[in-house]
Amino acid sequence: MYGAILGDIAGSRFEFSHPQGFCAKKEVLFAPSSRYTDDTVMTIATKYAVLTGTSYAKAYGSFGRRYKKAGYGPLFLTWLDNRSEKGYNSYGNGAAMRVSFLGHYYNSLREVEREAKKSAECTHNHPEGIKGAVCVAGCVFLAEHGATKKQILHYAKEFGYHKLYPLWVRRPFEKFDLTCQHSVPLALRCFLESNSWEECIRNVYSVHCDTDTIAAIAGGIADSFFHGTGFEEERLLRHYLVKPTAQGTTDTFLYDWAVKEWRNPTYDR
Repeated sequence: MYGAILGDIAGSRFEFSHPQGFCAKKEVLFAPSSRYTDDTVMTIATKYAVLTGTSYAKAYGSFGRRYKKAGYGPLFLTWLDNRSEKGYNSYGNGAAMRVSFLGHYYNSLREVEREAKKSAECTHNHPEGIKGAVCVAGCVFLAEHGATKKQILHYAKEFGYHKLYPLWVRRPFEKFDLTCQHSVPLALRCFLESNSWEECIRNVYSVHCDTDTIAAIAGGIADSFFHGTGFEEERLLRHYLVKPTAQGTTDTFLYDWAVKEWRNPTYDR
């Protein structure tokens, strides 16, 4: 899960454009202007929902309203304002970016897929939104449990994600696309062409895309596959998630839940 959050933070600076002289292979991943976005907030909300027994809808609503300026899309903002708990037929990539914890927590692929479907239905209940969430959570689970890249690729293709074009083919023509059906294959390709979590994120940098979300999706899978990010994770999480409040106090809520220890009672880690 740390890989998804740190992927979001690393990708946050380049969501809409690359600065002059940008080099994906050399750019600093974590800079003073890096920040967490809605991808981080919702990823942590998923963990909160699972560990507290709160419904996904209530968790997403609570976290979303608490961190209202994290960068949500207009449909989700309307959902928050209406205090709705019903899906609005979205197939955006928001369903896929928040599910990495499910692949860590549950001890069977069937459970992971069931929970990912539930997590999507309260907002992204379009078939493509559900499919994206289930596929990503399943890929994290498979990576966590020692699957090869070939096996993960085969699993993704079972969801109809067959057009996993190499990045060298994508780069000249890639367009900014927020749909699950576009984002999930791109994120998978960034992972498949990497040999480390860092290289995975740099692959995301190399393509014109919704950088923070693609990095959150790809980073979550890569974190499980490569057994970590290779960075000082908790130090970075503290630096970017702990923020001062208008009342002169410090908000540690996101950080506390991001690093909260957990144990599935049916699975001894």
